[in-house]
Amino acid sequence: MAEKNLSEVSRAHREFYEKAKVAVLRNNFDYAITMLNQVLNAEPGFYLARQELRSAQIKKAGGAPSGGGGFFRKVLGGASSSPLLAKGQIALRKNPVEAMAVAEEILNNDPFNTGAHRLMADAAIAADMPRTAILSLELILRGGTKDRDLSKQLAECYTQTGDRKRAEAIYQELIRANPADTEIAQAYKNLAATQTLTDGGYEALADGKGSYRDVLKDKEEAVRLEQENREVKTEDVAERLIREYEERAAAEPGNLKVLRNLAELYAQKKDFDRALQYYQRIASSEGGTDPSLEKAITDTTLRRMEHQKSLLDPHAPDYQEKLAALEAEKSAFELAETRKRVEKYPTDLQIRFEYGEQLFRAGKISEAIAEFQKAQANPARRIQSLSYLGQCFARRNMNDLAARTLQNAIKEKVAFDDEKKELIYALGVVLEKMGKKEEAIEQFKLIYESDIGYRDVAARVDAYYASQGG
Repeated sequence: MAEKNLSEVSRAHREFYEKAKVAVLRNNFDYAITMLNQVLNAEPGFYLARQELRSAQIKKAGGAPSGGGGFFRKVLGGASSSPLLAKGQIALRKNPVEAMAVAEEILNNDPFNTGAHRLMADAAIAADMPRTAILSLELILRGGTKDRDLSKQLAECYTQTGDRKRAEAIYQELIRANPADTEIAQAYKNLAATQTLTDGGYEALADGKGSYRDVLKDKEEAVRLEQENREVKTEDVAERLIREYEERAAAEPGNLKVLRNLAELYAQKKDFDRALQYYQRIASSEGGTDPSLEKAITDTTLRRMEHQKSLLDPHAPDYQEKLAALEAEKSAFELAETRKRVEKYPTDLQIRFEYGEQLFRAGKISEAIAEFQKAQANPARRIQSLSYLGQCFARRNMNDLAARTLQNAIKEKVAFDDEKKELIYALGVVLEKMGKKEEAIEQFKLIYESDIGYRDVAARVDAYYASQGG
């Protein structure tokens, strides 16, 4: 459902909107809020009505708070909104527009409620209403919240609305705060690429009548750009692009983009040594820190190791020995490289999460616990970090800690998806280890009720009922 401007709604709804604006000017906020909610129930995409409603809600509450502290004091007063928030989260899964209406119910009385604004933003994004999402995301972030994911959402919404300057400013701030975050770096590059296409006249394709080949004067350049941007390039195209880039690299030795393209092409051809040579040239030329380049070097090295494994002869008598040696080398390299990144970017919680995963796989449980305890402060990795912590405690037979950690994760996980099933299953296993068989089977039954095919829950539940004589 797209957002609508004034001319796209019915005359009756335009008149209601205008009357509500007059009511706001006269400080008759209750009347304005009632009228605007009625309009939005009929026309949820009417952005100007949504904007006016938000203004009326805030003015009724005494105006926007002056700073972060004021914002959060107001939020703390909204505990009674919890049942409505739960209702809104349930609605969000099937009907985002209904979730928006629930969020407005909360905001009518508590316009600075962060939970309601998060719900509104998520629902608006799901309903393809980026400007509506921006209203809530801006308000949350203006309140002093420093949240990487919310900021990224806001940048994406600004990109959707065509406000690339604001999106660019947000990405630049995120990169300064999270220099090793490759996802943010890639999003920023994508934005820059989109801007380049727009500047080059490619926006003319928006009506669907033309072809980008008609936009470019040079037809050969159009073909080259298309081939460059393919996810997987055929051998002949890759060879031709390599020749072209080799010539350009000789003529423009300082053109790092050309060097990077060459590195990627050689990696695609599985010539990992040549790819790494070009990446190292870039690293030497830049002289500074580029987390995305560091990750590209690590990933290419790991791909080379995987390729070496694929070249082994499975029929050779020493196959298993050589395979084990390569796997051990790969694990040691990955662990060492991630440790370096943690030391270099100690505040990057994403890297700490990755390091914790590798420590867990390597059986270094105590060290993994320390990393996951830090990583859980990252909202994007909190549930996964708690899940790993529960597994770590269980590995060390600290079953009471494991159960409590998993229970906390389950409470925070709203959607009943595979991740939640895994948490519930892990809790059931831990409770079983503790001798709490009745509590354990209740966990398995929760999964059985919605997904009989999940892991071995059917066998566990059937065995339980068989033991009861049922």
